[in-house]
Amino acid sequence: MRQNISGGSPYEPIIGFSRAVRVGNAVHLAGTGPVGADNEDAAGQTRRIFAIAAEALAKAGASFDHVVRTRMYLTHAEDWEAVGRVHGEFFGNVRPAATMVVVATLLNPAWRIEIEMDAIIPGEKI
Repeated sequence: MRQNISGGSPYEPIIGFSRAVRVGNAVHLAGTGPVGADNEDAAGQTRRIFAIAAEALAKAGASFDHVVRTRMYLTHAEDWEAVGRVHGEFFGNVRPAATMVVVATLLNPAWRIEIEMDAIIPGEKI
């Protein structure tokens, strides 16, 4: 059974996407930008993304403990350490498989970071 989870982004109906989608015990969080934190530094924007992600994961019945994969898209290579440290604050013990790449730009040019996550909820039937 599929569950689409909205994050309330104004882009969701325009682009045709969900903040997260749960199918069985798998949760896929869409690329999430730091909405509302345009003027923050890379670390602040990353923390905003984690706040948005926590809410979406909770709506799907998951948490950061269930995250098995992250993908981080940076617009400035020099932000890798600041972003990585915030990622480590949330995932230091969980240690999901993670990828960090540098891209030319994101949907909003003020954003320095966007993150995707995948989670598996143990004990749930598919």
